[in-house]
Amino acid sequence: MLIEFPYDDMPQLEIPDGNLLGVYSPQHSRAEISEIDLIRQSLSEPIGSLPIHERVRAGDQVLIITDDNTRLTPLHLVVPAIIEELKKAGVPDANIRIMIGLGTHRLMTEEEIQQKFGSVYGKYQIINHNWRDHSSMVNMGYTKQGTPIVVNRMVVESDFVIGVGHIVPHRVAGYSGGAKIVQPGVCGAETTGLTHWVSAKYRGDEILGAAKNPVRDEMNEVARLVGLNMIVNAIQGADGSLVALVAGDPEKAHEAGCQIARRVYGVKIPRKAPIIVVDSYPADIEMWQAAKGVYSAGPALADGGTVILVTTCPEGVARQHPEIEEYGYQPYEKVQALVDSGQITDLAVAAHMVHVGEVILDKGHGILVSKYIDDETAVKLGFTPAPTPQAALEMAFQRHGKDAEVLVLQHGGEILPVVASDC
Repeated sequence: MLIEFPYDDMPQLEIPDGNLLGVYSPQHSRAEISEIDLIRQSLSEPIGSLPIHERVRAGDQVLIITDDNTRLTPLHLVVPAIIEELKKAGVPDANIRIMIGLGTHRLMTEEEIQQKFGSVYGKYQIINHNWRDHSSMVNMGYTKQGTPIVVNRMVVESDFVIGVGHIVPHRVAGYSGGAKIVQPGVCGAETTGLTHWVSAKYRGDEILGAAKNPVRDEMNEVARLVGLNMIVNAIQGADGSLVALVAGDPEKAHEAGCQIARRVYGVKIPRKAPIIVVDSYPADIEMWQAAKGVYSAGPALADGGTVILVTTCPEGVARQHPEIEEYGYQPYEKVQALVDSGQITDLAVAAHMVHVGEVILDKGHGILVSKYIDDETAVKLGFTPAPTPQAALEMAFQRHGKDAEVLVLQHGGEILPVVASDC
């Protein structure tokens, strides 16, 4: 069988039929009505909340927090619909601001912002949250677990805060969306690091695809304390088309959205495989994002197996986090030692290192096929480099034998494999 990848310059992969365990990808389903009608309908019938126009007052300062260009959320459709709701309440344009909840991602360029927001660009103030700008932050105390709450001051200075994003399976938070738009979206490094480090203490299959988990609890608490009033979250099919949109209470609406996302992104596989081929689409701008393909492969990988990650990473490993390239991916104990010694101070980086290391070092082996990450860097990260997917598969067969089963996961940045026996 020939496997194609969602990258223009990536060669196809031929897998012998006798080895192929299956090819899996999320659903390509779409909503039965137009996307704009779906958005407006969802905004008019929020979950656990009155509609926006019934909650906001004309004089309120409103902040809309959105995700960035590493997500497929159709902001060019969703944000204008939210503004329509605000207009019904009499909120003037001058009282509406938009902040991009970048977390610790790099700032978006003006060109990227214009492309992402469409007609909204130029009409409203759009601000990149900058996690390195300490002057833009304010301290809001601590969570019950003792996590310091450092958040962009624009959030707490606003009268009404709306979070916009999408919901897909996520290694750190169980699912993206909901309170995640605040933490880590618009928080400081202190808050983000400690929250992410919690996730490093759990296996991937304990967090990925779990709507309720300790990390999500912490994120929800942060969002409540800083004043997230409402969320608007998209659930999209594999082609990016809207399947559903949930709006309303940040926790109740998110839980409803997670149930839909599991149906869209969850795939039932017959058993774990010794060889997994996975792309990282749509998380492929750099390894910080592309690692999601590794996370998705983790629950489906047999002990001692090999993950072949096929990705692009045109921006390299992680521009905002050079420690990853310096130290590479490591097991939990070694990362803990680096943290204890003070060599790594960013706990979000530490957690990321553990998450990947769990799959390609603790559980199995990793082979990387990436045009923009050179062989030396791949080795330093902990991968074996391969020039093509076909070459990578031959390496894997050498490790596991010519009869080894191969499982292919497509749309690996967001897919959720579930072993049939665990269903």
